[in-house]
Amino acid sequence: MKTRTPSTQGHSCCGGSTETVPAGDSNTSGFLKQGILDVRALPPARRHSLIFETFKGLNQGESYVLVNDHDPKPLYYQFSAEYAGLFTWAYEEQGPEVWRVRIGKAKSEKTAQS
Repeated sequence: MKTRTPSTQGHSCCGGSTETVPAGDSNTSGFLKQGILDVRALPPARRHSLIFETFKGLNQGESYVLVNDHDPKPLYYQFSAEYAGLFTWAYEEQGPEVWRVRIGKAKSEKTAQS
């Protein structure tokens, strides 16, 4: 059975808004290395589902660094729409070739950045 992940519907960042992934095929452990999720080598259509699945796997107060080849600002808006008050977002590097963003699961709504 295939399912469309809500996090990738209708969104053009990373070129991936219509890919379906097999239900239960959300193992991110092979991609997350020492708290860093580098999606630059992945096909654009796969990136968002992996980024959101990694976020969902975090405990409150935990974070990871997303490494991307373009500014993931549209992804920030998507997080804001789907996880308002539940995530943190802090740029660590802003291009021009590499962007690093620390994405975390807020300890509480008061600590979230929006």
